[in-house]
Amino acid sequence: MSLLALLLILAGVLLNAIAQLLLKMAVRGMGPIALSPETLLRSGWALMQNPYILGGLACYAVSLVVWILALSRVEVSLAYPMLSLGYVVTAIGAWVFFSERLEPLQWLGILVIIAGVVLLARGNQ
Repeated sequence: MSLLALLLILAGVLLNAIAQLLLKMAVRGMGPIALSPETLLRSGWALMQNPYILGGLACYAVSLVVWILALSRVEVSLAYPMLSLGYVVTAIGAWVFFSERLEPLQWLGILVIIAGVVLLARGNQ
């Protein structure tokens, strides 16, 4: 895999994780959103005006373009499993920015994901 392809994949993963964190930031003070038409409409309207939602959607849009560029350079069987790094980035981001707890077993899972991606990438050289 070329350096450019790797950077595109990692940029896509990072943008996707940032989008998730921005969406969480947007709903953080709202509590659970009820699944009634009235509540969904009211909450949806409030969220559509939220800069965190807009930032998250922008990150998703850019990540889609970056991902297409990556897929034009790398086999999907290699690229797609690397998206699992998004779990790592998102979990650590939630821990840092939202003070969400990560238990020892979760840290172990993060290490297993990283090891899996490294093995995947090395096996394809």
